[in-house]
Amino acid sequence: MSQPQPEPETARMRFPGVRPPKPLLAAETESRLTVRQRKLLDQLEALVASEGLAELTMAEIAAQVNCSLRTLYGIAPSKDELVLAVVDRRLRRIGRAAIGQLDATLAPLDALRAYLRATNEAVQPTTFAFARDFAQVSGAKQLLDAHEGYVIAVTQSLLDRAVTEGDIAPVDTTSLAHVLGSLGREFGRPEVSEAAAESPKATADAITEILIRGLERG
Repeated sequence: MSQPQPEPETARMRFPGVRPPKPLLAAETESRLTVRQRKLLDQLEALVASEGLAELTMAEIAAQVNCSLRTLYGIAPSKDELVLAVVDRRLRRIGRAAIGQLDATLAPLDALRAYLRATNEAVQPTTFAFARDFAQVSGAKQLLDAHEGYVIAVTQSLLDRAVTEGDIAPVDTTSLAHVLGSLGREFGRPEVSEAAAESPKATADAITEILIRGLERG
């Protein structure tokens, strides 16, 4: 009796010319870390999402994850560089997951919805305190700008496809991509998120949906 054949893997969407930002912790550097250090990076990512790290000293961070200062300094030479590397790692993980769920059969606007909802995970559930403290870390703005620029580039590519396929009327996709691609970061700002009725992600998702529905023909 013949064995059932696996379903063919669906082709993923491609975005020619769109490149993600260069990782702060290069793959070859991370591969040279010990198993313990790589597990610590996973723990630190979880702390970034739930409690924050920017306001802590290296000694306090070491105590949080139950390791030695030497082990932490083996990952990054300073606290700021450690925090930046951990945040970058988390944003890249979210970005890969967002791109990974887009297959070539999706209509451009459906892909855009799915992509932006996934990337909005980057502002959830980081604390207000962390967002405020992280803004003071040297290099934080450049890091966030680089990731936001990538989201905007993917968003514009999907909007351009929607125009080409007639799903939306011709529109200034460059400007619109800047609006849609920056919503998560905008609603993640402490002064905005504290005043909003919902979480930063829920608010960004809701505004994204309103804007996309306004673009749809018919």
